[in-house]
Amino acid sequence: MTNTVPPRKLSNSQLPQLPSAPQLLSRDSDTSLVEQIVRSIESRISDRLLRTGARMPSIRQFADSHNVSRFTVVEAYDRLVAKGCLESRRGSGFYVRERSPLLAERGSNPAGDKQPQLIDVVWLVRNMHQQAPNKKMPGSGMFPSEWLDADLIANALRSISRQNPAQLLSYGIPQGFLPLRQQLQLKMAELEIAATPEQFVTTTGVTQGLDLVARHFTQPGDVILVDDPSWFLMFASFAALGARVVGVPRLADGPDMAKLAELVALHKPKLYVLVSVLHNPTSTSLSAAKAFQILKLAEEHDFMIVEDDIYCDMHPGSAIQPATRIASLDQLNRVIYMGGFSKTLSPNLRSGFIATSLELAQHFADRKMLTNLTSAEVGERVVYKILSEGHYRKHLDRLRGKLDSVRDRTIRQMERIGMTVDISTPAGIFVWADTGHDTNVMAEKALAEGFLLAPGALFSPSQLPSSRMRINVAAMSDPAIWRFLEQECSK
Repeated sequence: MTNTVPPRKLSNSQLPQLPSAPQLLSRDSDTSLVEQIVRSIESRISDRLLRTGARMPSIRQFADSHNVSRFTVVEAYDRLVAKGCLESRRGSGFYVRERSPLLAERGSNPAGDKQPQLIDVVWLVRNMHQQAPNKKMPGSGMFPSEWLDADLIANALRSISRQNPAQLLSYGIPQGFLPLRQQLQLKMAELEIAATPEQFVTTTGVTQGLDLVARHFTQPGDVILVDDPSWFLMFASFAALGARVVGVPRLADGPDMAKLAELVALHKPKLYVLVSVLHNPTSTSLSAAKAFQILKLAEEHDFMIVEDDIYCDMHPGSAIQPATRIASLDQLNRVIYMGGFSKTLSPNLRSGFIATSLELAQHFADRKMLTNLTSAEVGERVVYKILSEGHYRKHLDRLRGKLDSVRDRTIRQMERIGMTVDISTPAGIFVWADTGHDTNVMAEKALAEGFLLAPGALFSPSQLPSSRMRINVAAMSDPAIWRFLEQECSK
């Protein structure tokens, strides 16, 4: 466990002094002022000019001394918190953070060799979006483009543009395109979750939904519980808000309930974010017994449950494999449910939604309006058309069929080359495999050869080195990937 360093009591004259404005910031640079501040402070921390535990100048002090707006400083500090360089201490300010074991000493390079890349959340997301189409991404959370149906989306776009081209030129409404919300009502009813169209708020993906919820419920210093392992992007997002992210060990049928009860009593969390069905990265699903226990804990200790169901449509249905959603037990009283279509239709659509109580739906719609006005209604109209005309069900059948055709074969191949697959499910896009080696090292080597891997360290709030790796079974068709993995696992 990382030890926290108590703040040192410093007078204003003793606070770390950064270079004067002309040296630090250039308004003629193509790089934004925020990024210039971030890079300068990162460099000073790396060079140990700013030591662990040192208190940073207050937002007002920094803004005044460098002639920038306070909003610029807030954004720069928030980014540095997300990067793990600073930490926000409620009522006290910002401090240089102790480097995690994963990041410590990686900058030292006395031999002058090429520096290894920093393996963190930003590293994975950046490379997911920079990879050329011909490069393979077994570490990605998306389907390969050839698995999706571009014609389905193109036809829907053509259709809505012919109906009334003028509708493409105006804002939508903050709560989202009404016909889509009415369609979502039908979709939720199939999951035994009752909701009116007024209980939905559309979002630009689950990512925005989580941000809206976290901003509403938490203040700096509050605790948010997450599964460990779980989806990595929210760690940095919550940390940027000043929240403390605490992991709950995830087992094959849901969280370790004894540990969850202990953490709830200790930290008094505001939120618990979890994936009930086809959990990322293990593809496991929550048991009915644990769903009841989690809901009971939430009621006893007064915290909200955020149920991320982004992989909902990859599940074959309860008739084939049991699937319990806490929202179906609670009916959106203490549970905030999230879903979307970015994984199954197109990442470019960025189409997601929140389902919650009427009161919270209005709060989230207002907050969305203040930060982003509305989501893009063109995309929402495309999703509505695909859902309402019945094309989506057939598309899902094809996707699930393709996954079923490669999953078992991929798992057998992984075991043949020396990986251990001790968690295996009959559905989902991911396999959570144990390679027996430090997967951060493997990920660095793989990127040099044009492959993007997802090392296990990124899926834990602790960010400690791990031998685990998330494998996307839909992205394992290139023989070169298998040759690389076999070579690394045999060492």
